[in-house]
Amino acid sequence: MYLTIQGIVLRVTDYHDRDALLTLLTSHHGRLTVKARGLRRKNSPLTAPCQLLAYGEFTLFEYRGQYTINEAHTLELFNPLRRDLNKLSLGTYFAQVSEVLSQEDLPNPELQSLLLNSLYALSRLDLPQQQIKAVFELRAACLSGYTPDLFGCHVCGNQNPERFDLSAGHLECGSCRDPESPGIRMPVTGAVLEAMRYISLCDPKKLFSFRVGEQTLRQLSALTEAYLVTQLERGFSTLDFYKSLLNADSAEHRIS
Repeated sequence: MYLTIQGIVLRVTDYHDRDALLTLLTSHHGRLTVKARGLRRKNSPLTAPCQLLAYGEFTLFEYRGQYTINEAHTLELFNPLRRDLNKLSLGTYFAQVSEVLSQEDLPNPELQSLLLNSLYALSRLDLPQQQIKAVFELRAACLSGYTPDLFGCHVCGNQNPERFDLSAGHLECGSCRDPESPGIRMPVTGAVLEAMRYISLCDPKKLFSFRVGEQTLRQLSALTEAYLVTQLERGFSTLDFYKSLLNADSAEHRIS
């Protein structure tokens, strides 16, 4: 049986001498693992559409629950992203998060759309990387059932609380904190809270249509990262690598 799908390559793993296994994020079939025969051969016609972060159309042959690529065409390669190591590593982090959040054979068009839009923003939009990162992290959390409660202290209802509980996903005033609670809190300003509300609730087409100051953006990115990692109870090697690149750039800038 043949199946034609459109998917984003989340991961490429060597398989046997010349083949590879691809992890794809699709709209209607969720996460799929497919075999790409001969992908590692020189001049393979599958090279472009089967590379990491490529968006392509794939015709698959299914036999006993296993998928093999019969034909593939490139829809978008996000080439500007590939020419910048920082952007490429950030996009790879998005892919790793998407792989964790997606499931086999469970449709997830919203997550695929978020990943596509985030890769497009990295490639084509003149936006700070911290903004794109924060949008992806918080919106991905929301799509996966981890939408935080961002409307007032969960104890007294104060609309201007000072802290965000990473484990519980809600706000609280400093005076309302239960000293017995083991949750980790991070400070949250009014500007950061407003940005988080926007990201959580806005139309998907307007996800990146907001502007905040540099300091607010740093705080926002740190908070969305901590929230996603806390909710998923795991770290990401791709995020560690991305941050190591930023630290190296910062050190080089100080020296120069």
